[in-house]
Amino acid sequence: MNQDIIYWVWLSSLLQISPRKKIELIQYFKEPQYIWHSRNEDLKNLPFISESMFKQLTDPEPRKKVDKLIEIIYREDIHIYRYNYDKSYPDILYNMYDPPLILYSKGCINLNEMAVAIVGARKATSYGLKTAEKFAFELASYGITVISGMARGIDSQAHIGALKAGGKTIAVLGCGLDIVYPPENRQLMENIINNGAVVSEYPPGTQPLPYNFPARNRIISGLSHGVVVVEAASKSGSLITADFALEQGKEVFAVPGNINNINSRGTNKLIKEGAKLVSDVEDILEEIIEFSVQKIPEKKRKNLIYSSIYKELNTVEKSILKELKYEPLHIDRIAEKCNISIQDANVLLTTLELKGIIEQLPGKVFCISQ
Repeated sequence: MNQDIIYWVWLSSLLQISPRKKIELIQYFKEPQYIWHSRNEDLKNLPFISESMFKQLTDPEPRKKVDKLIEIIYREDIHIYRYNYDKSYPDILYNMYDPPLILYSKGCINLNEMAVAIVGARKATSYGLKTAEKFAFELASYGITVISGMARGIDSQAHIGALKAGGKTIAVLGCGLDIVYPPENRQLMENIINNGAVVSEYPPGTQPLPYNFPARNRIISGLSHGVVVVEAASKSGSLITADFALEQGKEVFAVPGNINNINSRGTNKLIKEGAKLVSDVEDILEEIIEFSVQKIPEKKRKNLIYSSIYKELNTVEKSILKELKYEPLHIDRIAEKCNISIQDANVLLTTLELKGIIEQLPGKVFCISQ
């Protein structure tokens, strides 16, 4: 690490200064070392520095502790991405109103890769847990990175689903990376580091305090091209993440749930307010596919190209593909399942075959093209 990293870590450790104000400081001073070395009277005269900010910036205690933070960063093998300084700082975060000054990271992953966030209730139902794992598994199978917050419930299950698929996943924490929270996720955290990354804007030693998590949620949405809410009560952190996503111009998806279940109130409310109802991974892919094709490994690209074509199909053609997703079917069975005539089925199947989406097997049996 360069010597000037000390100044960046120092500024990031001043937690009472908001992320937006830190960015304003960097935009004015260019580098934090100039803030560190500024005379008190010069700082005090700047119109955008409040009295409380001035006290933080001139407090000697954080400066005394920065060497200890650097020691932990070295020991824990933590990587640092600095706003408007490091080329590896995620491009997508520059679109945020209040991007993190520093993103601390453990693991090995390109943070600019195509990603979708999956979030939801900590006290999730078995339906919610299975759904989160299913969506994460399928997204990861397409080569899409799954992002969540490593919290209990839906978040953890999303990471697990991505890992089961052999895919990549990112956990955004509301504490320092030298702290495992929740503590029972120690093994999960290690698995995430080995197959992606854990990231945080908080320096080592920062405890998982309640007010850290709403701020953490803006980074979950910020790193993502879309946010899937699986289960959420009427007031929950997942809805905060969805709000951040909307502010950032991201797609918001919601999984419908039982109207009598408290964990469905938030997701059903999102759907009523315009979030896209999702029942399978294609519902997500057809909205984000324009971002995906260039960023997915070649071996995964065929599936995404299929999804891009899928987006342009009519309702009946889509229903045929959904039926063929699970098993090859005879034309008679396709017509029955899709409630169309044999003649219409024959025309539609021929069209889909010409587009290269399906193929015909002996005996008028059809399947998705491999």
